[in-house]
Formats: sequence, structure tokens, C-alpha cells
Amino acid sequence: MKKLFVAAAFLLGMGISAAQAQSGSMGSSYQTALGVKFYPGALSIKHFVGDNRAVEGLASFWRYGARITGLYEIHGDINGAPGLKWYVGPGAHIGFWNDRGRRYYYDGPRDGGAYFGVDGVLGLDYKINGAPINLSIDWQPSFSFGTDHSGFDGGWGGFAVRYTF
Repeated sequence: MKKLFVAAAFLLGMGISAAQAQSGSMGSSYQTALGVKFYPGALSIKHFVGDNRAVEGLASFWRYGARITGLYEIHGDINGAPGLKWYVGPGAHIGFWNDRGRRYYYDGPRDGGAYFGVDGVLGLDYKINGAPINLSIDWQPSFSFGTDHSGFDGGWGGFAVRYTF
């Protein structure tokens, strides 16, 4: 089901992009991009709200939970590298987890819970000139508060591939 949703979103993005190809998505900049981020695995949509400001939404789903993240990113050009930008910014997330269906528990039975938290992001963003493809790599440390899922987590972030339009 998840693969079908990703494929449908990708095809929808390609169709919209083809219709808007005259608006400049084939250059070294873009307005909106839709795709996937690898590790931990998320759907990603990024939209520029100003010349160097963007918002990014991430939806991560796994067998026993989900996490929704919103990021506000400040972008800056890297001299001598057209299409390459650095970015940094704050964000927030909310997540849910469920232990039902697991066979073994390390510290006793649990049912599940919810958590929320704050995020930061630091990364590089590259728009391929002449192609409607955006690549990014980032680190997204977070601090969570909630039921049995609190504390610092430095393992979020990853490599994203997005289709621009």
C-alpha cells in the first residue's frame, strides 16, 4: 500500500511538473518539490515561501508507528556551485507508536503512546540544472517528550530525492 501511494504521488508530481515546465522548474531553482527521504523513510514535500526560506513537511510511517514533522528552513547559496545551497532551521514533530503485535518485550508489556518534540535541521540542497530533480542530504537532531519515548535523538535526517514543479 505504501509503495502504491509513493508511486501515485510521484506520477501526480510528474504530471503537474510537465504542465508547469514553462514556469522554470528545469533551471537551477524551484518553487515546490515532492518526493521521498531515505532513512528512516519519509514522504517529503518542500515549498519555498520566499527567496531563501522554505517549509518542509515529512511523513514517516513504519510497522509500529508514524511521525509527522514540519521544518522551517533558511537557505543560502554556495558560491561557485550553481544549484547548491546550504540550509538550517527549526521544526517540530508529533509521533505515535504501538507495540501490539510484537512477540517479545524487553521490559514488560506495553500498548503504545504518543510523543511530540522540537527539531533542528542542517543540510545541503541541490537542484539539477536542466532536469526537474532536487537532491538533498541533511541531519535532523530532535528532542522528544512523551510516553516512553523521551529524550534526544540524533538519528533523523537522510538523503532526499524530489521531483520539482
